[in-house]
Formats: sequence, C-alpha cells, structure tokens
Amino acid sequence: MREVVVTSTGAKLAQQITIGPHHVLADEEIEKGGTDTGPEPHELLLAALGVCTSMTLRLYADRKGWPLQSVRVTLGGATEDTRYAITRRIILEGDLDAAQRQRLIEIANKCPVHRTLTGEVVITTREEGA
Repeated sequence: MREVVVTSTGAKLAQQITIGPHHVLADEEIEKGGTDTGPEPHELLLAALGVCTSMTLRLYADRKGWPLQSVRVTLGGATEDTRYAITRRIILEGDLDAAQRQRLIEIANKCPVHRTLTGEVVITTREEGA
C-alpha cells in the first residue's frame, strides 16, 4: 500500500492529500469553519467503505460468473452518543436471483475496509522534525 501524505494548504482547514500520483483535497463545510473545497474527513471515511464494498462485490460476482452489471453504494454517518453509526445501502443491478443477492449482501460485510472499521485498530503517533 502506498503512503498517504496530508499537508495543510494554509487556507483555513483545507488539506492536500497525496497518494502516489493522486491528489485529493479535503476540507470542512463553511458552517464548520472550512472553505468546502473538498469532502470532510468522515465523508472520506464513508467513501473508502463504499469503494471497498463495491470493489469486493464486483470481484466476488466476477469470480462466481454471476451477472452483476453494477453496484451502487450510498452511505451516511452520524455521531450517536459516543459512537459513530454508519448506514450503508446497496443497490445491485443485474439478473441475479434471490440467493445471489443475499450472498452479495453478506459479502459486503467482508470487504477489507469494513473489517478494519469493525475490528481493532491500533494507531501509533510520533512527532518527526521538519
């Protein structure tokens, strides 16, 4: 996996994310003190889960030879008490039977990002000189 580098841009809360040759902006909404030049951190987290879910379902269906044409994943999240609750809705397009659809929904919970979010995560932080 490539290293992710996040650098403040100097424009309020806006951040430049660099992953290999890719560049993405992140920010907060104006109402939260940002300039809304990109998605906010929780939206990026939801996007990671959605992308991983869709990719996992595509790979599984292809391996099984199932007629999955497309996957659409819609996500929402909110803080409830002391936890963050994610709602994930999946739309499967294709001539799939009921058993195939049910299995794909089960497989959605096995995508690597889902497993990361529901498993134990260890974060080590250290300061480094400039």
